[in-house]
Amino acid sequence: MAYTALYRKWRPGTFEDVKGQDHIVTTLKNQIKTGRIGHAYLFCGTRGTGKTTIAKILAKAVNCEHPVDGNPCCECAACRAIAAGNSVNVVEIDAASNNGVDNIREIRDEVQYSPAEGKYRVYIIDEVHMLSTGAFNALLKTLEEPPSYVIFILATTEVHKIPVTVLSRCQRYDFQRISGETISARLREMADAEKIAAEDKALRYIAKKGDGSMRDAISLFDQCVAFYYGENLTYERVLEVLGAVDNEVFSRFLRAVAGKNTRESIRMVEELVLQGRELSQFVLDFTWYMRNLLLLEATDGDEEVLDMTAEDIRRLKEETKLIDSETLMRYIRVFSELSGQMRYASGKRVLLELAVIRLTNPQMEENVDSLLQRVKELEKRLDQGDFLLPAGVKPAASGMEEGSGSGASDTGGMAGNSKTGQTGSAGQRVVTLPRAQYEDLQLIKEQWSRIIRDLGASYRPALSGAVVEPAGDAAISLGFHDETSYMIGGREQVLTALEDYVRTNYQKEIRFRARLFTDGETGDTRYISEEELKTKIHMDIITENS
Repeated sequence: MAYTALYRKWRPGTFEDVKGQDHIVTTLKNQIKTGRIGHAYLFCGTRGTGKTTIAKILAKAVNCEHPVDGNPCCECAACRAIAAGNSVNVVEIDAASNNGVDNIREIRDEVQYSPAEGKYRVYIIDEVHMLSTGAFNALLKTLEEPPSYVIFILATTEVHKIPVTVLSRCQRYDFQRISGETISARLREMADAEKIAAEDKALRYIAKKGDGSMRDAISLFDQCVAFYYGENLTYERVLEVLGAVDNEVFSRFLRAVAGKNTRESIRMVEELVLQGRELSQFVLDFTWYMRNLLLLEATDGDEEVLDMTAEDIRRLKEETKLIDSETLMRYIRVFSELSGQMRYASGKRVLLELAVIRLTNPQMEENVDSLLQRVKELEKRLDQGDFLLPAGVKPAASGMEEGSGSGASDTGGMAGNSKTGQTGSAGQRVVTLPRAQYEDLQLIKEQWSRIIRDLGASYRPALSGAVVEPAGDAAISLGFHDETSYMIGGREQVLTALEDYVRTNYQKEIRFRARLFTDGETGDTRYISEEELKTKIHMDIITENS
């Protein structure tokens, strides 16, 4: 006898055997028991959720000679004929290949004849959304007022393509995706009945890969059993057959990417290729893994939102401490785009490696996501006390100690009545300022750390390295050595926030500006008041009007 695929062999024969669609089963059984049977039904939902199966059970139930609690008996002649596909009262039509007006006209002519045996003539039109516009129009009148002995059951995976005129003439039933727990229980039932040794973890993974489709999950199970026929079906063997990757690999890969370890990340991609793993599937599964991690962070560790083992959830909780939600969302966006690109690409490995390099080197990109990640990293370094500045740059001074200071050597933006000069010993440029301007500058310099701390973490990374210098009467200029910091710190909203803070806390009207230092500027100009200049003649400063 020829082998029958498991999904066909185990197709439900009664409503009681249907799994995961209780809301639909209960309604149809009640209609059959009370005789309130509709003339047109629309079954819609994703593939493998039981639309055609329930349509056939309904066809048997309405024609059964001895129904039991709304279920077909499966023993009478009508039930056996329908189950074998030999009944003239049940007609199955594939709308994908019979989608013309002529096909519908044939149905319209046939419904004029009452069934030779049984109570109802049932038309099951699968993938009904494939019918042409003309075919839908030809079906409308018959669908609205069919003979009392005719039932139409329309099934589709794309209900949005069905005309509204057809929808309004049908009872609509939405089939839900079947949960992984329900699918794995069904697989366990099949494995025990077929005397197939299989681990529960392996069945749970197959159920997960079914993605809500019972038929897909059973087909995958059949494939794995065939590969290891007569042997114990373990979790590792299922991964090997399906070309999938264990969650432990996802964990190591995520830690390598989050740690900016490009070499380790690329090496792991090479391992996947050598092991024969399907890279498109890896990208999809890794995106789902990051989704689980994001949900765990967003729900404050609520484990009920995840369909995972306790060991995997424990690992995820450890990783929530290593990566923040914003960075994780950037990773998900990059891999979601990658998944779409790899669908039609021939060089999938190259695309994956480029994506890995993008994630581990955010400075290579100029989009908002990468910029935000770089700002986050700067904030983290500052919180840890890492105040490294570019080579040759001295930190902004809070006082006027000898050999320190802030400001730019270019005095073009300073007050016109300032005086400049140069020390004879160290070559340090010295600028004299009027008393009021000098006091404003000293106030901002002395309170600078407090100001950027109070403004908040979003401003701190860019402003912490800024050089405070005068820019004219009642104005302060912020000099930046780094173009990225200048782009962030020089935004109008940042400068406005500084002005509002100074106005509120120090009752001073000081305008703030920003500029990018040119090559060679070190920001070591020293500013002194005119009164101080008179007391420091020992510095041998030569003054001149600017």
